[in-house]
Amino acid sequence: MLSRRSIVGYSNFRMCAGFLLFPRTSSSSSSPNCKHSSNHFCCHLQKHKPTLLNSSHFLSPLTSSSTFSSMASASHKPLHYPLSRRDDSVVDDYFGVQVADPYRWVEDPDSEETKEFVENQVKLTDSVLGECETRDKFKEKMTELFDYPRFYVPFKRCDKYFYFHNTGLQPQIVLYVQDSLDGKPEVLLDPNQLSEDGTVALSTYSVSEDAKYFAYGLSTSGSDWVTIKVMRIQDKGAEPDTLSWVKFSGITWTHDNKGFFYSRYPAPNEGQTSDAGTETNSNLNQELCYHVLGTDQSEDIVCWRDPENPKHLFGAEVTDDGKYLLLSTSESCEVVNKLYYLDLTTLPDGIDGFREGKDLLPFTKLIDTFDAAYNTVANDDTVFIFRTNKEAPRYKLVRVDLKAPGVWTDVIPQSEKDVLESAWAVNGNHLLVCYLTDVKHVLEVRDLQTGSLLHNLPFDIGSVDDISARRKDSVVFFRITSFLSPGIIYHCDLKSDVPELKIFREIVVPKFDRDEFQVDQVFVSSKDGTKVPMFIVARKGIVLDGSHPCLLYGYGGFNISITPSFGVSRIVLLKHLGAVFCIANIRGGGEYGEEWHKAGSISKKQNCFDEFISAGEFLVSNGYTQPKKLCIEGGSNGGLLVGACINQRPDIFGCALAHVGVMDMLRFHKFTIGHAWTSDYGSSDKEDEFHWLIKRPWLIKRIVLEGPL
Repeated sequence: MLSRRSIVGYSNFRMCAGFLLFPRTSSSSSSPNCKHSSNHFCCHLQKHKPTLLNSSHFLSPLTSSSTFSSMASASHKPLHYPLSRRDDSVVDDYFGVQVADPYRWVEDPDSEETKEFVENQVKLTDSVLGECETRDKFKEKMTELFDYPRFYVPFKRCDKYFYFHNTGLQPQIVLYVQDSLDGKPEVLLDPNQLSEDGTVALSTYSVSEDAKYFAYGLSTSGSDWVTIKVMRIQDKGAEPDTLSWVKFSGITWTHDNKGFFYSRYPAPNEGQTSDAGTETNSNLNQELCYHVLGTDQSEDIVCWRDPENPKHLFGAEVTDDGKYLLLSTSESCEVVNKLYYLDLTTLPDGIDGFREGKDLLPFTKLIDTFDAAYNTVANDDTVFIFRTNKEAPRYKLVRVDLKAPGVWTDVIPQSEKDVLESAWAVNGNHLLVCYLTDVKHVLEVRDLQTGSLLHNLPFDIGSVDDISARRKDSVVFFRITSFLSPGIIYHCDLKSDVPELKIFREIVVPKFDRDEFQVDQVFVSSKDGTKVPMFIVARKGIVLDGSHPCLLYGYGGFNISITPSFGVSRIVLLKHLGAVFCIANIRGGGEYGEEWHKAGSISKKQNCFDEFISAGEFLVSNGYTQPKKLCIEGGSNGGLLVGACINQRPDIFGCALAHVGVMDMLRFHKFTIGHAWTSDYGSSDKEDEFHWLIKRPWLIKRIVLEGPL
């Protein structure tokens, strides 16, 4: 059973035609790994968040200090972009509509022409940044502020504790192990030692139940491809196990500690390789496999595959009692999954009996439709508790007995307003429940059997971005972060009649005084009257005279909630550039549950753009900024948001930062994991959705041809 909830930190970069990019170190102090749920692969949506600059706009609207005047003046010099070849022969026919695609050649990242195009873009970027007289001073200040220690929530296996730590400027976080909370920490895995440039990252991991083995996945240069290795924890020695062709996978040990489940793709044909993630083809036919420790990958047992549905993705989970294997199947980023189970004790020869590969594991189908999400919270033998959005868009906890699968009862009903984001079984018969209320987290302790409220755990307004809790343990750990706090780790022993929160560790940024700033939350009226929450972070006592540069951030997609978090780069904007930082929690996200998400998806995607524009209008009309000083920012789905808004309302925005935006809405689903995004965007393969997509102002490289060719 997974026992951590955390958020991903991002630090990689890519190139995008017509803009300048340079890599940005992650400004968040967030947790290193995301919880693998029914749609675990959708973490890919936010994996890459580079800094994307339109060279003619960026620094002038955000610069208010004379210290950075040379950067602003340099950005106003005329730029001569490299010429890009147009191929007018490429024309697609969509249901009788002919659409030209003159830059189709850019879709091949490994062609010499594309490589030359990227190289010329990099040269242009370097020529601009090289003229900045204050670049070294800017780097010095950023380095100073980023150099602070980061700690993550400890988690327990057997009698050992594990935690991640970054001393300050390390490219990758380091995993430590200690025999007790007061014991001497030892480095278990330092990814920084695995490459000279620090681009080898720990992407997934799991500790065996007896705390003797550590299985971990490494990725290189931001690739989604992962190689799994195994280490002995006691002497830090490496086992010979090496598993390749792993992508969108967790690692789940069986409780006998003999091996683990993981998901992989079939090996390619001879001569084909994975080029660090630069390939653009879609991956199909994922398999759930079981690896026995000490054996070659070729001997792994295929537990599940579905060749009739090649786009399906599989995740495995073993219950806390070690008895049941749960199989979760997803087909897109829509928050729904199928759920099968297997009583491992009923296999006469164990999993090893399926080594010949003639049969798959005999799972029983509990949920065999994609109608809702089902996440396991706890079980007592055949009686399970799930978190689900079945007839509950803000989620609830339900109970079902596998012996009577048609009878489901509520343990915690859906809240009238708040979203039940997660629930953890802890201390035997307690639940630690996390709610999202108006984009702020609340923690409650409830009775596992009745769902009744036992205690509230009070803390300052912020986000719970990491939780460590297990049913067999009474102590829970969690971390709170906010716009003005890089993180406080609390621990609490639930054996006490009145649980007391105690600070375990507090993360401190030198020379940062949170009392200099203020955070406000306002509710902006969108075009259709919807009240949209927006956070505004600024210096205390700010004069609302429209003179301030302002950075407005948004996402609005895939049921992802953008909650308060700390970022050093934002502090630079606030403290040294006199800027205002804002986050608009527009529809499409998960801030108010599935209804909020659906209201910003498919044919209702325009709601996202309307609300982001309304947020910008609010900031201007209320004196926070003016159009020429208002910058908008977003990454991936948020890059699409920014691209659409800068086209729809160029009069209200002075700058646009669109990181790796999903811009080609007619062909995005044909590459890598793009097919999973059609749940939010639609697909040009469907006639009704094509006619909707082609009308939207976000297509950056296509021309609709009028009349015959």
